[in-house]
Amino acid sequence: MVSMDLTALIETRAGVRSGKPCFVGTRIAVYDVLEYLASGMTTNEIVADFPELTSDHVLAALEFAALRERRLATT
Repeated sequence: MVSMDLTALIETRAGVRSGKPCFVGTRIAVYDVLEYLASGMTTNEIVADFPELTSDHVLAALEFAALRERRLATT
């Protein structure tokens, strides 16, 4: 599996969305995108609703969640 550089797409800033990880340059939280995917939205629908995001952002959200889950499973 090829991993993307999540730090290029995801950041945490104090005072923005209560410190939740967001996509760089936006106030859109990774959690929001994961919720949209879980509700059945497609990548294309998310990108259409949030033009500041690309399909790479959606993939980054999934990778971010997978890495977090992996860390939780190994602790």
